Amino acid sequence: MTRLLSACVVLFTALTVASAKDRELPLYELRTYTANAGKLPALNTLVKDHALKGMAKHGITPIGVWVPTKADAEKLYLLVAHTDRVNRDANYKAFQTDAAWKAAAAEASKDGKVVKTIDEQFLHTTDYSKPVKAEAGSGDRVFELRTYTCTQGNLDALNARFRDHTVKLFEKYGMTNLYYFTLAKGEKNDDVMMMYFLAHKSEAAAKASFDGFRKDGEWVKARDDSEKKAGGTLTEPKGGVVSVFLKATDYSPTK
Repeated sequence: MTRLLSACVVLFTALTVASAKDRELPLYELRTYTANAGKLPALNTLVKDHALKGMAKHGITPIGVWVPTKADAEKLYLLVAHTDRVNRDANYKAFQTDAAWKAAAAEASKDGKVVKTIDEQFLHTTDYSKPVKAEAGSGDRVFELRTYTCTQGNLDALNARFRDHTVKLFEKYGMTNLYYFTLAKGEKNDDVMMMYFLAHKSEAAAKASFDGFRKDGEWVKARDDSEKKAGGTLTEPKGGVVSVFLKATDYSPTK
């Protein structure tokens, strides 16, 4: 009986430590704002002059702010960091109810609503991602946000391929690895989706880098071996890989 009780205590302690460790994982949030027609400049001003300061005041850490390189895309991407979901919700509520922020948002919307929609995605870094922090690169560069939707059951295999092969090959071909994420548990598509940020010298440089990467013998073998083991492609044939080129705003912590 004593031995059984001791085993139960050990198991309970292990589970408690594991769950505590999960809770302590830093939480990241990618907020994608779609502005109403012609309102992207107003949204930029609102975020630059008020939102980032208000968020920081209430414990939300801005990492980067980007807009698409396509001139007709009325979107703004904001990546922020939190300690966990409980603190995120409390801090964001405090930010939203802050008198200075409410006044700034009301002023920006006096000639029409600025934001059409906001998409929120909660993320954790993969075990092969570099630490997520604001950083300034050398010279001008463009960023690329790539989102992958896996075939069912193949997210671990895709992450393994990135961990063991893809990330180092990206560096080999002149790409800068930034942040690699999977969706936090409970998020829609958390079992099939991952996303990451790269930096390039230009969009033309990105194309040249990927052309070289796709022909690399190590990559071809890694891809073929992983697909053979999985019984097919690791990403959905249609819409499985989505790429958006971005440029950092002049006020973005990451440039």
